[in-house]
Amino acid sequence: MSKQELPVIDQDDGAAGCCPGLLTAPLDEDRAVELAKVFKALGDPVRLRLLSMIASRAGGEVCVCDLTPAFDLSQPTISHHLKLLRQAGLIDCERRGTWVYYWLLPEATDRLAGILTRPAGGPLPAPA
Repeated sequence: MSKQELPVIDQDDGAAGCCPGLLTAPLDEDRAVELAKVFKALGDPVRLRLLSMIASRAGGEVCVCDLTPAFDLSQPTISHHLKLLRQAGLIDCERRGTWVYYWLLPEATDRLAGILTRPAGGPLPAPA
């Protein structure tokens, strides 16, 4: 199964983590395009709720049959939203019999958090 991953951004300031934040180094065009796909996936309230439900689930995974009742949407629509979250590299899944189980990919959310976080105590860039 092929899935898109968050862009890996080289660390150039020696700080902990894999990626400099948006406030410490500009993104090049390719990385911005890839990161925009992740933000687009997170830009829908249904997908954001689905991600939250999956991430907060005890045991680390949830069956699609447990997600669908929380929404006033059809099961195929929920599956479509889950597919977009998978394509953005935020979740993964496995079919078990007739059901599909989903779990969060913590490395993806950790990278996203690293991109969005400025160094502790670090100054904000001066306005242009």
